[in-house]
Amino acid sequence: MDDDSVPAALRERIEALRKTRGFLLPHHGAMAVAAPDLQDAYFRMYAALTQTDRHLTPFEREVVWLAILIAAKEAIGTHHVELFFKAAGTQAQAELLTRLCAFALGAEAFAFMDRHWSASFPGLAGEGAYLAAFEALLDEAVLPRALSHLAIAALQATLGRHWGLTAHIKALYNQRASEDQLVEALSLIMWPVGVNHFLDACGVWTELMASGQVEPSERYRVWASTPRQHGHTMPKSE
Repeated sequence: MDDDSVPAALRERIEALRKTRGFLLPHHGAMAVAAPDLQDAYFRMYAALTQTDRHLTPFEREVVWLAILIAAKEAIGTHHVELFFKAAGTQAQAELLTRLCAFALGAEAFAFMDRHWSASFPGLAGEGAYLAAFEALLDEAVLPRALSHLAIAALQATLGRHWGLTAHIKALYNQRASEDQLVEALSLIMWPVGVNHFLDACGVWTELMASGQVEPSERYRVWASTPRQHGHTMPKSE
């Protein structure tokens, strides 16, 4: 294609994006060419999801992001490393978080023993043994307990692991942690792994509330008690 045939407006859109973001990624240009309305919505969602202050502080949000990116193996997210340090994150905090993530990635070993061999090994029934071992790794002088559980809940949700997510949601309720912060932490996984993983994580949470395994606040009880939330399943025939 002759260079003169490229619309000036498209060049301007792409260059404006580069200046605004400070960089340009391949999918940015693809949307600019073929779906500018999608590109606009994409960046509005990005700003709402990752740049809007809600319930987590900037530091807390970036700790959660690091755990999510470790789980997703999303090395391209280096700007979150910059934001972590900008929010006064330290090497010691990153090292502790990495140890917690490494341990949590092995939670499926505890899940296996609980699901299949707990009769033979009663000390490994339920999430107690896993959470006790996790808690032994914590250092509240470096990272607060609730923030550690929030980050690892997001890690488990990123991987779609219900057993580990259940364990950390229960731990957060036992600590009377903020439910609003849990929503924000889990919502961040929509960017790297998609909305269906967030949907799935919220499904795990609603089941815990509806079954009485955790005791929600009044606002969250309204959500948990709302009927017919499983719209992705086929209704039973009359």
